[in-house]
Amino acid sequence: MKELARLLAEKLLNISAIKLQPLNPFTWASGWNSPIYTDNRKTLSYPEVRSFIKVELCRLILENFGKVDAIAGVATGAIAQGALVADTLSLPYVYVRSTPKDHGLENLIEGNLKPGQRVVVIEDLVSTGGSSLKAVEAIRAAGCEVVGMAAIFTYGFPVAEERFKAAGVKLLTLSNYNAMLEAALKTNYIGEKDIETLKCWREDPANWTPSK
Repeated sequence: MKELARLLAEKLLNISAIKLQPLNPFTWASGWNSPIYTDNRKTLSYPEVRSFIKVELCRLILENFGKVDAIAGVATGAIAQGALVADTLSLPYVYVRSTPKDHGLENLIEGNLKPGQRVVVIEDLVSTGGSSLKAVEAIRAAGCEVVGMAAIFTYGFPVAEERFKAAGVKLLTLSNYNAMLEAALKTNYIGEKDIETLKCWREDPANWTPSK
């Protein structure tokens, strides 16, 4: 699994689904300064990477979650990949909006879930865990059991780990921040001098400021 995590991280770096800029940080929507930006929707434009992720997410589900009745994708980043996984596993599929529709039936969940179904949630990226767990809450409110979440990538923030533990949700990911750092160093995407900067950011992202 560790080798898989490094391999996928390398693929994500190669297609710029993950970008690292320790000296010229990004600004997230939250206002955080960050030396990393992740957009796993880019993987959809690369058939080999897209298929690799689909197959490995399916493997993760089959090996770890037992009987599954439906797959749910988290909007918007995981809608497409969740559909690919559900299709491969021949399972019903829904996706969960971040907010209900403001017209019509005002759905929060698009598609049909039946109470009592065992559901695996697909996520493209786990940061603080807030939006991911809102999707879990919506599925539980529909009377279903969330047996776990399978995600492409996680930053591994302690706050996310605490939230998933408190919510009783098993989170499994294909790749992670530490594996990404190893892959970036191995491929000379970054140098040794950048590692400390990237590690410091992950420890306290809300208060991190770039070195002058």
